[in-house]
Amino acid sequence: MNPTTITLHSQFRIGPVDERVFGGFLEHLGRAVYEGVYEPASPHADADGFRTDVMATLRRLRMTAMRYPGGNFASGYHWEDGVGPRDRRPAVRELAWQSTEPNHFGTDEYIRLCRKMDWTPMLTVNLGTGTPEEARNWVEYCNCPPGTRYASLRAANGHEQPHDVKLWCLGNEMDGQWQIGHVPADQYAIRAQQAAKMMRDTDRSIELVACGSCGTGMATYMEWDRQVLDYLGDLADYVSLHRYVGNRDNDTPNYLAVTNSIDRQIEEMDAVCRFVQAKRRSKKRAYLCFDEWNVWYKNHDANGAGKFAPHLIEEIYNLEDALVVAGFLHSFVRHADVLKIANIAQIVNVIAPVLTEGDKLLVQPIFYPFEMFSRRRAGTALRVALDGPAYDTRSHGTAPYIDASAIHDGKQLHLFLTNRHPGEAADVTARLADGDLVSAASAEILAGPDPKAVNSFAQPDLLQAVPFAEIAFANGQARCQLPPLSFAALTLNLR
Repeated sequence: MNPTTITLHSQFRIGPVDERVFGGFLEHLGRAVYEGVYEPASPHADADGFRTDVMATLRRLRMTAMRYPGGNFASGYHWEDGVGPRDRRPAVRELAWQSTEPNHFGTDEYIRLCRKMDWTPMLTVNLGTGTPEEARNWVEYCNCPPGTRYASLRAANGHEQPHDVKLWCLGNEMDGQWQIGHVPADQYAIRAQQAAKMMRDTDRSIELVACGSCGTGMATYMEWDRQVLDYLGDLADYVSLHRYVGNRDNDTPNYLAVTNSIDRQIEEMDAVCRFVQAKRRSKKRAYLCFDEWNVWYKNHDANGAGKFAPHLIEEIYNLEDALVVAGFLHSFVRHADVLKIANIAQIVNVIAPVLTEGDKLLVQPIFYPFEMFSRRRAGTALRVALDGPAYDTRSHGTAPYIDASAIHDGKQLHLFLTNRHPGEAADVTARLADGDLVSAASAEILAGPDPKAVNSFAQPDLLQAVPFAEIAFANGQARCQLPPLSFAALTLNLR
């Protein structure tokens, strides 16, 4: 394969990378909460019932904004069921995933977990079966000092100080006909506007995420978002995007090029935000919140049959899935000027980088690209000029074999590189037009010859990130050779 040259300039900036792009998503779905983060009966449980092995592993990802409690679950969830003494909380038949929800884990447990993990709380209100007033009451419970009904209820439950939740989502996937309480865009906009006004009147410091169209294949795509943003006006700080991808046709080169489509989705949604801002002649525009994203296509078992903590949509991830997760993160960095929040869905057991089986824990391949990016997220994203070989795909146009993104952080350059070629190594040279690359502070690589390779409890370390030393420096440039089907993250020192 012909070599690839990457040229950067420290003044060709996209924008600061918002750390909230490295967020997660915890939903009452399957074993994500129970037998995932929360399992009081586990020998790994701490005094609050949280699994210390899960927490220790997730800490490596340095996650930020943690979206909760859903997801589809949110559209049937009444937050008051999940607060107060556990023995008085009702067990309910949950309709989104057809499971039994005991409500042992609720708002206060979630906030306690966020504090332990240094996560930024991000709550999704129920605009399916819930009311705007119920959403407002939740803001009071979380954010107001004692002295009024719901804030005093929080204090009575043992939390005198407010939880101070700043990020709130106005419902979930309300354009989807599968959603409990689904309504057309105009009706959702009215419901969201009513909730947003009361929520912000209760705490003017909160930020609100409007529910956007939940997929590029939806008939509502972009038109829903236009209507909703136009009606909500300056009440919307962000609009949500969702995207799940997979290799359903077993075409690895085409699958790895899905990053082209992710780029396009971000740019199209940003265009809607800009259009609405211009149409309204407003000084404020909505930014983007990619609050559900991941690979998901193998396991669609989503019916809990009335059970507690059933095994639902527990995806097994392979190397090509990990390279696609890296592709999402490349795209997020390349759009740092407009994408401010993102949440990988989800964090444990359910379409997740971490699996539990009894007392055992397994790290899946998709864990590593997230960890490699997150370690190097500080700084300003730079525009990447890439000159190298490309290939034509069945669904996503022409894609370069090397997918790349870069973050400039003072005296260091963080460079992220994916070689999408299934059989050939890639010779890559990177240069900074207004500086010299002189040495590597750190570098890691995830690679393997088989795109279908997976980790298992029998072979937990088959795929993992390992140190990458094959970097040479000359004339202020860095050169490396990436094996086929690999992702590398490099931190390079500047003169």
